[in-house]
Amino acid sequence: MSRKPISFRTELPLLIWLVIVWGALWRDFSPGNLLFGALIAVLVAKFFYLPPVELSGRFNILRAVPFALMFVAKVVAASFLVLYLAVVKGPKVRSAVVAVPLRSHSDLMVTATGHVISLIPGSLVVEVDRSTSTLYLHALNIYEEADIDKIRRETQNIEAGLIRIMGTREEVEALKSEIRPGMEGATL
Repeated sequence: MSRKPISFRTELPLLIWLVIVWGALWRDFSPGNLLFGALIAVLVAKFFYLPPVELSGRFNILRAVPFALMFVAKVVAASFLVLYLAVVKGPKVRSAVVAVPLRSHSDLMVTATGHVISLIPGSLVVEVDRSTSTLYLHALNIYEEADIDKIRRETQNIEAGLIRIMGTREEVEALKSEIRPGMEGATL
């Protein structure tokens, strides 16, 4: 299979990650083991096609801290909601699979959004359509169309927060131009 060459600078984060995973798997971060892990990482990157992760080159720490705090708050609140649903409603709880189209077509942004959503109890990504950047979520406590709209809105707000933290300049500009009435104060 022929593929266009990827620059070493673009591939470096992947190689570093593979070496860290190698050391963690062997529970050995000695120089010799890490060197051997680096050799394995280079071989994997050269012989197996791994699409490059295009980083935007920007990370806004001032947006990341409130996002992280809000994420922890959502995890805690959702944990109590799932507890309540399990104890009080039991098997009567209704769930649904909801399609959520995302703004970004970046693999990194789609993956990050999916991971954040999956880490919040009560929702789980069951499918990703890369061609349309659509996440399919299994969500609890869905009884009407308004609940579906709420899940979509929350997911798109999480994506917007991630775009503000580490999206490309073009994605940030598109997000700014998209702000709708009533959404001016949205930070997530």
